[in-house]
Amino acid sequence: MGEKNLCHLCQRRPARRHCPALDRGICSVCCGTEREQSIGCPLECEYLRDARYHERLPELDPKTLPNPEIELTDRFMNEHEKLAIVLGRLLFIAAVETQGVVDSDMREALASLVTSFKTASVGLIYEARPENAIAAAVAARFREELDKFREAVAKGAPEGTLVDKDLLGVLVFWQRMEYQRSNGRRKGRAFVESLYSLLPPPKDETAGESGGIVTAG
Repeated sequence: MGEKNLCHLCQRRPARRHCPALDRGICSVCCGTEREQSIGCPLECEYLRDARYHERLPELDPKTLPNPEIELTDRFMNEHEKLAIVLGRLLFIAAVETQGVVDSDMREALASLVTSFKTASVGLIYEARPENAIAAAVAARFREELDKFREAVAKGAPEGTLVDKDLLGVLVFWQRMEYQRSNGRRKGRAFVESLYSLLPPPKDETAGESGGIVTAG
């Protein structure tokens, strides 16, 4: 077998798959071991999607979830389900519009956002900024979209407002979801993909989601 038919990575096994990230042929072994490690796989890759379907996420100790002092009861999540959907969509927008973002960047961005809203919920103004430039860009993009959503809510219900404490609780929910859905790979985007598959963000409907989540000021 000629070299042109060998895996681009290992140069030993037959190249039986076309890698859209490398635009080269690779073998199934390298595809499995290097996927989301050294290779930044596009979400639409058929092999990534198939692997995601069969993927077993690392076991997670509930005690390691962040901000254990913030209790998210079933009642809270039921009452703020629409807000959770909207913020999930805004997180997805921030992720896909930030070049090079992976789940670890989302983790840092969410940590900074939660820290900021923790202080806001007690009447203090403090904006935490991640040192990671990509995470900082995600957080900044999320804030831009959140400001637009706040304006839409205010226009739809001038007597009401979004409560920082509620925003904090929902952000902690998504922060914990990232911990649960991340596969731990260096370039993994399992959490980002979960936002794509579960919460597609049609921008023209975002403002319409405000119904049911406005709290009187």
